[in-house]
Amino acid sequence: MVSAKYVFSLAALALAATAAPVPKMQPEAASLEKRSYTGRATFYAAGLGNCGWHNSGSDMIVALNTAQYGSTNQKSSHCGQKVRIHHDGKTQTATVADSCPTCPMGALDMSKALFGALTNGNFDLGEFQMTWEFI
Repeated sequence: MVSAKYVFSLAALALAATAAPVPKMQPEAASLEKRSYTGRATFYAAGLGNCGWHNSGSDMIVALNTAQYGSTNQKSSHCGQKVRIHHDGKTQTATVADSCPTCPMGALDMSKALFGALTNGNFDLGEFQMTWEFI
């Protein structure tokens, strides 16, 4: 004869086994994209950008370094994407509109309006260090 204590123990064990948490699958580190970048900010004379549209110096745009832009022979998947840029307590949002073949990884070439907004109009700086991310 099976005792009630034995049946209760089996039932408790079965319940505990079904209630055990399932570990979450962790994505591989290689598939994660870096979310924040650090680099040099410069400014340029905007015009017909590599993304295919005309821009002016008053537009809040950036030319993305080619390491992140990709092939300059075609429109990048980043064209039209927004970036948020941080410098010296200021934050500005801009649109990727061009590529910068002379910029190193993490660098952005900015329209004059964007550069000026982040430097209080101090174009004599020529360049500055900043952090930024895609949004």
